[in-house]
Amino acid sequence: MRDAKVRDRRNGPQDFPWWLVALGGIGLALAVLIGTNSQYSEIFQIILKGLGVTIGVTLAAFSLATLLGLGVALMGFSRFLVLRQLARFYIEALRGIPMLVLLFYIAFVGAPALVMLVNIALTPLIKAGYAEPLMVRDISLLWRAVMALAIGYSAFLAEVFRAGIESVDRGQIEAAEALGLTRAQRFRLVVSPQAARVILPPFGNDFVAMVKDSSLVSVLGVADITQMGKVYASGSFLFFETYSIVAYVYLVLTITVSLALRRFERHMSRVPVAKR
Repeated sequence: MRDAKVRDRRNGPQDFPWWLVALGGIGLALAVLIGTNSQYSEIFQIILKGLGVTIGVTLAAFSLATLLGLGVALMGFSRFLVLRQLARFYIEALRGIPMLVLLFYIAFVGAPALVMLVNIALTPLIKAGYAEPLMVRDISLLWRAVMALAIGYSAFLAEVFRAGIESVDRGQIEAAEALGLTRAQRFRLVVSPQAARVILPPFGNDFVAMVKDSSLVSVLGVADITQMGKVYASGSFLFFETYSIVAYVYLVLTITVSLALRRFERHMSRVPVAKR
């Protein structure tokens, strides 16, 4: 009886997404303003020029972070102590560095160091005239920013993957091992489908956070949404109008992604593990 009342309360009017209605009303008002006011319309058109860069940086950095984070998480489950310690060192060190500091470090320290190592490796080819030495300027600031975001987020995603893998009952893994499945088969057929339920919510949250943190690339002069707004505002002194539009565009992006991920999570929660 008590459980039924709890369900009724959860499904009641108080759970209606009034927050979404409020945000939708604000968004609609801004959309009308952009459509009717030439000044706001001009700002909106200029800021939209950076939308492709923002989306591209987000997708590229998050894809790389996912692959790197999964690799680090699997290192943490290695039978070799050295690999486990390296994985833990990587995670704790990167999670303790602010993303903005990491962005500067990768862009102005990591990239030159990478160029130096590549040139050392290519020294025989360079001396023989088969290759040209790599220059720091050959690595664009855009890709330095992508690498920094990917490396920074990989530490957080590694912990997400670790928690998901550890949530799988150990008995099922041992049963799969007794059936003769290899380590790769156990991970693909037994661990991954069950861990996905635990991984998906924080994984989606990190993706939304990546959309917002992609604005940090503007400090390197990358022409994303924030940079386009910053340049326009500094020249026109229309700070209120410009940054209102910048916030509006980011809000539309993050709310859209959040709602899509929430819908996907609900769908996945209804799908039996055996059917995945």
